[in-house]
Amino acid sequence: MKKSTIIYLALLMLCFYQAAIAQVKEVTISGTVTETDSTTPVAYANAVIKSKTNTVITTAITNEEGSFTLSPIPPGNYLLEIRFMGYKTFTKELFVGTLSEFLNIGKLQLTTDAQQLDEVVITARQDEIGNKLDKKTFTLADNIAQSGGSVLQAMQNLPGVTAQDGKVQLRGNDKVMILIDGKQTALTGFNAQSGLDNLPASAIEKIEIINNPSSKYDANGNAGIINIILKKNKDEGLNGKVGLASGLGALWQRKGNLPTIRPQYQFTPKINPSLSLNYRKEKINIYFQGDYLYTETLNKNEFVTRTYDDGTIINQQTKRNRNTHFTNLKTGIDWNYNDNNTLAFSALFGSEKIIDNGDEPFFNADYSERLRLWQFLEDELKTTVMASASYQHKFKEAGHVLNTGVNYTFHREDEKYFFDNILPASTGRDAFKLLSDENVLDVNIDYIKPLSSGRFEAGFKFRNRIIPTNMQFYPGQNSVIDADAGGKATYEESIPAVYGNYIYETNLIEAEAGVRVEYLDLEYEVNPNHPVYRTDGYHYLEPFPSLRFAYKLNDNHKLSLFYNRRVDRPNEVDIRIFPKYDDAEIIKVGNPGLRPQFTNTAELGYKTNFEKGYFFASAYYKQVEGTITRIATTTPGSTLIYNVFENASKSKMMGSEVMFSYKATSWYSFNLNATLYRNTIDGYSVDILYPEPTNYSATKQQITSGNVKWNNTFTFSSTLTGQLMAAYLAPDIIPQGKTLGRFSTDIGLKKVIQKGKGELFLNATDLFNTLVIRKEVQGNGFSYISKDYYETQVVRFGYSYKF
Repeated sequence: MKKSTIIYLALLMLCFYQAAIAQVKEVTISGTVTETDSTTPVAYANAVIKSKTNTVITTAITNEEGSFTLSPIPPGNYLLEIRFMGYKTFTKELFVGTLSEFLNIGKLQLTTDAQQLDEVVITARQDEIGNKLDKKTFTLADNIAQSGGSVLQAMQNLPGVTAQDGKVQLRGNDKVMILIDGKQTALTGFNAQSGLDNLPASAIEKIEIINNPSSKYDANGNAGIINIILKKNKDEGLNGKVGLASGLGALWQRKGNLPTIRPQYQFTPKINPSLSLNYRKEKINIYFQGDYLYTETLNKNEFVTRTYDDGTIINQQTKRNRNTHFTNLKTGIDWNYNDNNTLAFSALFGSEKIIDNGDEPFFNADYSERLRLWQFLEDELKTTVMASASYQHKFKEAGHVLNTGVNYTFHREDEKYFFDNILPASTGRDAFKLLSDENVLDVNIDYIKPLSSGRFEAGFKFRNRIIPTNMQFYPGQNSVIDADAGGKATYEESIPAVYGNYIYETNLIEAEAGVRVEYLDLEYEVNPNHPVYRTDGYHYLEPFPSLRFAYKLNDNHKLSLFYNRRVDRPNEVDIRIFPKYDDAEIIKVGNPGLRPQFTNTAELGYKTNFEKGYFFASAYYKQVEGTITRIATTTPGSTLIYNVFENASKSKMMGSEVMFSYKATSWYSFNLNATLYRNTIDGYSVDILYPEPTNYSATKQQITSGNVKWNNTFTFSSTLTGQLMAAYLAPDIIPQGKTLGRFSTDIGLKKVIQKGKGELFLNATDLFNTLVIRKEVQGNGFSYISKDYYETQVVRFGYSYKF
């Protein structure tokens, strides 16, 4: 399909499909009062909401059109009364559920008779687990043990979340869609993850973990969604918060270097100033959030032993000293033009400067001979600019809204690598330069219509994403670099999508059903002189349904059943044709022939509330078609290993998750989370094209894994709080191998001062220096084991002040 046709269809669809995004907090109820006989609106009638004990919750007066709005109403069962002189009082039983923020109870007619119906009460819930059991919400202010670090570090101790190779995993799966304020951005990656280890946690208000997204969310990410919500105040007048956090890492050497290389970083500094400002007056709200994070880090200190079938053994170390400067600025204005119309504009700027100084020595089996020393300097600058505009129209009926939005993102990746390839008889100097510009345009229209027992949602979204990339290699003497693999390539995708979602709720049953239909056209244009790959692409038109059914056993017990179908599209980096030489002999490369993987997920969840806490348990099953994996192979006569992305066969995961939260005493509470799953990757055979055509076959892989996290909170006084967190991660499957188990402990203290306006914190991560990443990999003709003693132990302290 031609791009002009796609864009035309997208714009045509834009005219017919609408949607809305609603967050359930407290509920607003609306309706219209008329006379029974004439249907004439009754103006200035009193609308009253009463509780079971006949206590008045709130009241309202109908306008000249007979309409009224009552808010805020907590979830529960109530009695609605309509009173007006000359009419009999009208009464109606009213159930207020937990799924819709707005309810429209329609027309109410005043007659000479009135009925009173029985009442049922449901208790409102407020804790980490959402009422739908599909979402967990965590405020970073409560995460004392990780204050002052990056978002990735802050996430690692959240229930169900682990980290592997700079990416977060949900229930052992890194196919997670990362959102910022509900949108995908280049800061954290489109279709994939990036930058989480450098985004300051000081910019974040809270984090939402959505394991079972409905059809109103983008279909990408089979593991689920993590929504990072940035700080934004809406108090009247001028207010804000200023803070400064600092710290030291790599307090002692965990494992010394191999001979003849430069020292590894020790006593690495961390500095994180932050500023939040907000001004609100009448119809205008203006805000600004600025954060800067400077870190020096021993980013990698990995020791690898490779053993080949011919008896060759190579020992290597990869040591990477990293300096990072990350600046994050966000500003915006909300203009409430009138009661029914709101305009909002926002802009975000992110700059990430990374300098890596690395050493890779390669030795023979007994370390008596150095075979190679690969020293590199990486100078990388990532720049992100995002501009957003949105408009909201509220109809006369409360909660009946139309949202429209336009979001544009520009992201530049400018990398320069310089290598010294030091061999016993010669020294070569290699280099390459990468320039990649990402342009993304998102247009969406969202619509929501409250109903008497739920709501209807529908929507449309169109995305166009273009990434031209240019990689130039400059090989030196005896270089390992494949200079012919450079050149230009352009990635372009167009995605129009529509969705519809219906939510229904009674005092016992909740039901939600929806479907998202997504069309994708992707083209990857490759330099025609490339020695291996050619221009490629694919397209599909696929439905992504979602279902949820819940049964309320009583006020404190609920069962929920989920089903959804999702997709993981290869990101541009996954299909990028250029080899990546941050390791001289274990080389990563993309694959333009990579295709999406599709996942079907079913989950059963149960939650019970009790006086001092709650218990949550779930069991889930995932089945994946066309599993995306990275495969390591060699070529005849060479010890170089190439890691290439490929589509394997089917894989599946079956598991369970348990959360238990309990306030044992007035000064001690805890949250215990355990995840247990069984991972299976079926046997498969693939043809790998780079660097030479190779057929690779793998047998079935299977392992039972999981993790346990114990979060303890100590309230020593009204102003002093402590936190102790412990986590154990069991062995797990990776492509062609497994990671071994690991354990860590974090601790933190927070002191409130200056009459609640000031705050001090002190924390330490990986208190006992036990967190080491260990891997075992078995490939065709070789195997290797590795241990990464990267920097995990960091002591941080900081101060913030609210005004």
